Amino acid sequence: TSGTSKMMLAAGVFAAQTELDRTRFREVVSQRPFNIGNCKVTPLAVDHSIYGSVAFLIEAEGKTILYSGDFRNHGRKPGMLRDLLKHLQAKPVDVLIVEGTHFGSEKERGLTEYQLEDRIFELVKTAPALVLATFSALDVDRIVTLFKAAKKAGRVFVVDPYTAFVLHLIGKGSKTPNLNMGIRVFYNHLFERRKSLKNLGEKFKSARIELSEILAQPSKYLMVFRPTMTKFDFNEQLPAHCRCLYGYWGGYLGKPDWVALKDHIAKVGGDFVPAHVSGHAYIQDIVEFVNSVNAKTVIPIHTFEPQMFQQHFSNVRMLTDGVPFELEQSLEMQPCN
Repeated sequence: TSGTSKMMLAAGVFAAQTELDRTRFREVVSQRPFNIGNCKVTPLAVDHSIYGSVAFLIEAEGKTILYSGDFRNHGRKPGMLRDLLKHLQAKPVDVLIVEGTHFGSEKERGLTEYQLEDRIFELVKTAPALVLATFSALDVDRIVTLFKAAKKAGRVFVVDPYTAFVLHLIGKGSKTPNLNMGIRVFYNHLFERRKSLKNLGEKFKSARIELSEILAQPSKYLMVFRPTMTKFDFNEQLPAHCRCLYGYWGGYLGKPDWVALKDHIAKVGGDFVPAHVSGHAYIQDIVEFVNSVNAKTVIPIHTFEPQMFQQHFSNVRMLTDGVPFELEQSLEMQPCN
């Protein structure tokens, strides 16, 4: 989609991720079908932590396959899943290929993004000093959540150039915050030393804020933060009593950069607080989604525990990589050509 293309562009510029080969790019639009060979493919928008995500409905030779992709029902746009299910009402699904990231976790359901906004508001409101927010700049829902929480708490939201670039890319035609809403941009050291991004720096110049201004009144700001900034921007001395909101999967906390950051925050009398909801559907939401689609066959993907689907559904097929699976009437599950 246009949205995911923009996210890949931003990640390529700022996070050294693989950029999309523009010669292979073909924009798809939700609910606008296109053909690949004899397959009719319809993208259907889903709510996920990555902006612009879609599921795919594939129809060929009288058979229908729905690939859910990564999705959730607890983000800022739960209506997307309702619209998808409404689209499927007149289309019986033969095979549902569905993500199961949370199968194997202890919780069947957790916080919504709106509930997280309330939690972050309280954490920001009660913080005695600077609040740092660590999260993926590609998680547009989280940008909105932090902006709204900061505004309600009476703080200025300070983003880095990566986050500012994401907001710039999706600004037109979206209801996301923009730099004209009082958001400031801190040019961190790693951005400043990249001469190739000088022109991009000019784009956000009117919203720029210096670190000295933030440190003069730290309790006035909620600031987007990366662990590398401890060394390169704060010179190994974060403000006293700062609060860091951790907005990633908990499995990353054992990595050296996060361990070091937690230790540093403890040394300055601050606190490190997990404040995150997943970009993937909770177990109960997956169960309800699968039941609503009511496909003849359910194939789990993107999960360490595919066998757990069998505890909820009787029509589960667990496949082996590289081994074709044939539907009735010899419609084979392989790339359309």
